[in-house]
Amino acid sequence: QVQLVESGGGLVQAGGSLRLSCAASGRTSGIYVMGWFRQAPGKEREFVSAISWRTDRTYYGDSVKGRFTISRDNGKNTVYLQMNSLKPEDTAVYYCASRNSNHYVAEADLYAYWGQGTQVTVSS
Repeated sequence: QVQLVESGGGLVQAGGSLRLSCAASGRTSGIYVMGWFRQAPGKEREFVSAISWRTDRTYYGDSVKGRFTISRDNGKNTVYLQMNSLKPEDTAVYYCASRNSNHYVAEADLYAYWGQGTQVTVSS
């Protein structure tokens, strides 16, 4: 079992920045990839970004490329999502997730463990 706890969400004006954190605990030795997804009201869960737990490989969804940066601190078992140039359409609940494979990292259904989510609201 892996437990994931997100933090760092909040309310920010358009153009502003936020940094989300996701702390992992439990059987973290089995983690290959950590990902961020988001879900806005009435919309499907959307892939945001992912990072390999063992290499420098990173992945981004098209809507956030160039604005968001994912990073990790293996010593703290924590992954971060730096979000810059935020837009109202970035408003959503952001979820952290982990899986034991580095294939198809944008597929939410393939992630085994999920955090409770953190709300990000961007005002115009």
